Amino acid sequence: MNQVMQHNDPADVFLMSKGHGCMILYVILVERGVLNEDDLRDYCNPNGRLGAHPDFGVPGIAASTGSLGHGLSIAVGQAYAETLKRSPVRVFCVISDGELQEGSTWEAIMMAANLRLPNLTVIVDNNDFSGLERVSSGHPFVYPIADKFRSFGWTATDCDGHDHASLVTALRISDGVRPHAVVAQTIKGRGVSYMENENLWHYRSPNETEYELGLRELGFDAP
Repeated sequence: MNQVMQHNDPADVFLMSKGHGCMILYVILVERGVLNEDDLRDYCNPNGRLGAHPDFGVPGIAASTGSLGHGLSIAVGQAYAETLKRSPVRVFCVISDGELQEGSTWEAIMMAANLRLPNLTVIVDNNDFSGLERVSSGHPFVYPIADKFRSFGWTATDCDGHDHASLVTALRISDGVRPHAVVAQTIKGRGVSYMENENLWHYRSPNETEYELGLRELGFDAP
């Protein structure tokens, strides 16, 4: 995103609608100096300020999210406000494929096209898992996702969500008229053998042995 988003004043807006993915967002905010490493050490501790879902008021967090289906509506409102101000600010919003089960998500998709918001880009993390089952099992007719966005008046493209260059190319697409959707094909738990495509890890935390194995498989030294 550093190659796509404008970070100077006025800065582009980023919303993590799939709030349970906030841990990577926290790490990036530490890298940018917005948060500090003490914040990470206190993650999910009673005295810390970083929760399991992002909360508005924490530096770098544009909105409280995690209740699936709400984040995109906020992003649409933010993008529309920027157009009314004739601002160059763009809004980027990451949603889960599970959020495509929510009616409010499709209302937001329809409204974004009706309002003609080319400053809005949505990234769908399409790993085929929601909290309890595969999306393709419980909601098979949501596919093909990119075609659904196009039918609602968006531009849309599929890409490899694990390929940085592919993502950057997809995120830069804009016809200057319509909002754009990037459907990122991903594998849940990719890179850790015992986590890949295992929905158990949507909820479980690794024990010490599993944690060290995961670090080694990702190319890091175990502590």
